[in-house]
Amino acid sequence: MPRFSLTQLRFQLQSYRQYRRSRRQLLALEDRLLEDIGISRTQALKEGRKSFWQQTAFKRGPDESR
Repeated sequence: MPRFSLTQLRFQLQSYRQYRRSRRQLLALEDRLLEDIGISRTQALKEGRKSFWQQTAFKRGPDESR
């Protein structure tokens, strides 16, 4: 049986919060900015409408480590 860890729980909650914040910001971007980062409005909408607990489909860059 896995052990309950408050550290792991805190990390997971922080991840959920970051997913939620990032998705709201993505939905607020203008089309020209989405084009600059290489995604379409359709992709942004699909990602932005995901539930906060779902991980992102986009790959993280080398400078975006956790």
